[in-house]
Amino acid sequence: MIDSKKLIRNSNIAFGTSGARGLVVDFKPEVCAAFTLAFIQVMQLKFSFTRLALAIDNRPSSPEIAAACIAAAQLLGIEVDYYGVIPTPALAFTSMLDNVPAIMVTGSHIPFDRNGLKFYRPDGEITKADELAILAVDETFSELIVSDLPVVSKRARDKYIARYLDLFSPTLLAGKLIGIYEHSSAGRDLYATLFEQLGAEVVRLGRSDQFVPIDTEAVSIQDIEIAKRWQREYRLDALFSTDGDGDRPLLSDETGTYLRGDILCLLAAQFLEIEALAIPVSCNSAVEACNSFKQVLRTKIGSPYVIEAFADLQTQYKSIAGFEANGGFLLGSNIDVGGVPLSALPTRDALLPALSVLAMAGDGNIFSLIAKLPKIFTASDRVQNFEKQRSIALIELGIEAPKEFLNKLSLGQFDVVSIDTTDGLRITLNNGDVVHLRPSGNAPELRCYAESHSVESATSLVNNVLACVVGL
Repeated sequence: MIDSKKLIRNSNIAFGTSGARGLVVDFKPEVCAAFTLAFIQVMQLKFSFTRLALAIDNRPSSPEIAAACIAAAQLLGIEVDYYGVIPTPALAFTSMLDNVPAIMVTGSHIPFDRNGLKFYRPDGEITKADELAILAVDETFSELIVSDLPVVSKRARDKYIARYLDLFSPTLLAGKLIGIYEHSSAGRDLYATLFEQLGAEVVRLGRSDQFVPIDTEAVSIQDIEIAKRWQREYRLDALFSTDGDGDRPLLSDETGTYLRGDILCLLAAQFLEIEALAIPVSCNSAVEACNSFKQVLRTKIGSPYVIEAFADLQTQYKSIAGFEANGGFLLGSNIDVGGVPLSALPTRDALLPALSVLAMAGDGNIFSLIAKLPKIFTASDRVQNFEKQRSIALIELGIEAPKEFLNKLSLGQFDVVSIDTTDGLRITLNNGDVVHLRPSGNAPELRCYAESHSVESATSLVNNVLACVVGL
C-alpha cells in the first residue's frame, strides 16, 4: 500500500499562487495519484459527484501526468471526462456547468521542465483552506495501473466558444484584421475559429512544436519585437495571444505594443460596468485613480486571494470582478452585457478582457482608450533561479532598514513615503515612484514591479533594481 500523505510531503511539489507546481521529474505517477485522491476526498466532503473533468496544456509531460490522475480517480470509482488540450478557463467553465470538480494539468508560463496541477471545485477554484485540507489527507492506496488516455471530448471547447458567441454580435470584429500568436498555447486551436465567427479576418502566427513559456507579466524582448514586426508586416488592428494554459491574455494595440495585463483588464472592467473590484497589490494604481469603481480591494498576489475577497464585495454590490497584473480576469458575479446575460466565471480568463476591449474600441482604436487613463505606468521583470530564501532575506532587510535598502538598490537619493507588506515589499518613494519586490509563488524567481510617470522610467527602474539585487 502507498501512503498518500507521505508521498505528497516528500514530493517537492508545493502549492503556490495558482495550483501545485514542481519539476517534471518529481511528478511521478504515484505522486500525481496521491494529489488526485486527496483532492477528490476533500471534494467529497462538500459535494456529491460521480465524475471529474480533466484537461491538459501542450507541455510534453502533461499527457503522462493526466493518465496518472485519471487512474487515481478510477480507483475511487470516479469516471473522468477528458477534454484534451484546452484553455484552463474552458475546463473550469464546463465543470461549473456540470457541477463536477476538475483538474487542469498545466504549469502555465513556467519553463517546460516544470509542470503543475490546478484544482477546481464544482463552484470554482479551490481555496487556500482546500489546499491545506488536501495536504492533510492521510490515506493509503494500492498499486496504480496507468492506462492510455481516453478519447478526447470536444464539449468543453465548444461550450467555451459558445459563451462568447452568445455574448457578442457576429459582426463585433467585422473589418478588423487580428493576428493570433499561437505558439504552444492550450487555446491555439480555438482562438482563430472564435475570432473569425465574430467577424474578424485572422492571421495565424508563430505556431510552435516546442513548448514556449510565455509569461504575460514579463514578456520577452524577442516577443515584444516580433509583435511589432508582425504589426508592420500585416498591418494588424490587434495581436492576441495567451500564456501556456490560456488564462492570461496578451493583446496589442494598433502599433503592435502589448497592453499591460492590468491596464487591459481595467478597460475591460469599465466596458463591463463592474461596480467593485478585488485586485492584487501589484496592480497599477490607475485602477483607483480613474474613479470608475465604487470599491477596490487590494489582496495578496494569486487568484485564490482575489476570489476570497469576492465574499466581502458580494454583500454590497451586484457586479463584481477581479484581475491580476498578468491580465487574468475573474468574473465574480452574473452580469448583463448590453442586455445579454453572462454567468460568473471566478477563475482567470484570457478571452473576456481581450474581447471586451476590442468591443470597447469599436470602430476606433485601442490606443485612444489607453490615452484616457491616468498617466501611471508600470513595468515588471524577474530574476530566474533565485532561491526563495534569498528573496525573503532581501525583503526582511528592506522592512527592517528601508533607507539602507534603498541605498543598496542605488535609490538612496529618495525617501520612503510608505511601505506595504501585503505581499512582499512595496515601497512608495517621495517622487511618486513605486518599487515592489516579491518572491514568485510558483518558481525560484524574484519578481520586481515598478510604477512611474512613463513606461521608460518604470522599465528603467525595474532593470536597475534587479541589476542591484543580483549584485548583492
